[in-house]
Amino acid sequence: MKRIFSGVQPTGNLHLGNYLGAIRNFARLQDDYECIYCVVDMHAITVWQDPAALKANTREVTATFLAAGVDPAKHIIFNQSQVPAHAELAWIFNCVARLGWLNRMTQFKEKAGKHRENASAGLYVYPVLMAADILLYKATHVPVGEDQKQHLELTRDVAQKFNNDFGREVFPIVEPLIFGEATRVMSLRDGSKKMSKSDPSDYSRITMTDGPDEIAQKIRKAKTDPLPLPETVEGFDGRPEAANLITIYAALADITPEAVLGEYGGQQFSDFKKALTDMAVEKLGPVGQEMQRLMADPAHVDGILKDGAERAEALARPILAEIYDVVGFLNVR
Repeated sequence: MKRIFSGVQPTGNLHLGNYLGAIRNFARLQDDYECIYCVVDMHAITVWQDPAALKANTREVTATFLAAGVDPAKHIIFNQSQVPAHAELAWIFNCVARLGWLNRMTQFKEKAGKHRENASAGLYVYPVLMAADILLYKATHVPVGEDQKQHLELTRDVAQKFNNDFGREVFPIVEPLIFGEATRVMSLRDGSKKMSKSDPSDYSRITMTDGPDEIAQKIRKAKTDPLPLPETVEGFDGRPEAANLITIYAALADITPEAVLGEYGGQQFSDFKKALTDMAVEKLGPVGQEMQRLMADPAHVDGILKDGAERAEALARPILAEIYDVVGFLNVR
């Protein structure tokens, strides 16, 4: 069966963009793939994390997976640091990946900013660890957003170079799964910027734990323009806020933006925002409530992570042993 690997960083404040762009799809893939879903806490520490917050955020992401409908009995949910083989394979891949490949990674440049010399070495080799995450399980498919496509290309390069260097077809060439509407949800305060947990304004995003009142307030305050809603998607030109709100509605309703405009095109934003609020509360409310319930029972969440880590370890160890043998590491144990 085809195998999926995907991970989410436990950095807190999971928002609508994380849900629509990634987590909601995790549950939808369950019937057609063997799924391994990881809370990538090792990736998180490439920038400073408060240790207590990291533990809480790890449980929050796990709760989001579960509340979104991922079945932990049929599929694997675990946190990355509990399977040491991720770090072990990452070192081997550090010796396979080329500096030129890493120098082209635009996300490092964006995250390091003007203080590149002060960035951690971990942030620089982040894509190599991502390659190890995926290839440790010989995953065949990875759901990715636009911002991760370059990293997946590096994963494919690493797999191909390893196979060529050692003359063995050890790793599959991973295929991306790119989803349609709302893979890129924009800020409610600036339709030209991606919705982000790091934005200083709470009104820029709907978080997964927001209640109905908070959702309504944030949508009501969402930036718009003075014109009525466009009547066709061509009318999105130069109107990023209109495009964003319509795309969010389409994604929540599982319809196309064209279908949304067929119903609401030409209307005032005030009327559309009421409809969008009702849709958001209907779709997100049950997820948020289930997350709150799960987060109030950390022992249950920890038990799911423990079971998932044991099952992930059982998959990873024989594959890592095969890789060690191919590389030429002498096993004397």
